[in-house]
Amino acid sequence: MDKKVKLSVLGFSFNQSQSGTYGLVLAEETGVRRLMILVGSPEAQSIAFKLHKTEPPRPLTHDLIKSILFDFDILLEEVVIYKYEDGIFYSRLYLNGAGNKVEVIESRTSDAIATALRTNSPIYTTEDIMREQGVVVSDEDDIKNEGEGDASDDVQDFTNYSDFNRTELENMLEEAIKNEDYELASVLRDEISKRTGHPI
Repeated sequence: MDKKVKLSVLGFSFNQSQSGTYGLVLAEETGVRRLMILVGSPEAQSIAFKLHKTEPPRPLTHDLIKSILFDFDILLEEVVIYKYEDGIFYSRLYLNGAGNKVEVIESRTSDAIATALRTNSPIYTTEDIMREQGVVVSDEDDIKNEGEGDASDDVQDFTNYSDFNRTELENMLEEAIKNEDYELASVLRDEISKRTGHPI
């Protein structure tokens, strides 16, 4: 495998190129490059809960995965974003279980990151991916894409639901209801009600 680059989760970018998706920004730990990965609303919400250290009313899917790993004494050694093809990042989970045998499991990148955050597991990508897809940050207002010239992005820390406007909250609420994630829907409803002054 190509040389690995360790990443940390920086936050979300709200300049969306696709409706219903959010740009998750990963930072190179020992450099100035950033990698942005588009994730869907449910995955963004799950990651957001962990980033701003908020506990959902009931465990989300990635909390369940963490519990299963811990209960069966399986260590998530690392997550590796190993391939980028046709606009999609591909990831693998490296699990160490009984007998110290490492099992490699394919995963959506958003699920891999959400799980890694909950298990405090390192996240890596390859040098090739960072070179081809990464952006070099000279300061927070000037992001230069190594492969495509200049670009500008509004990178924000995803600290709580107050960072979203009402339309985004309503879209997330609709998505949560569609996915039957009623605990999260309740949190979103409360945030919207707080702004409007009327229960919904």
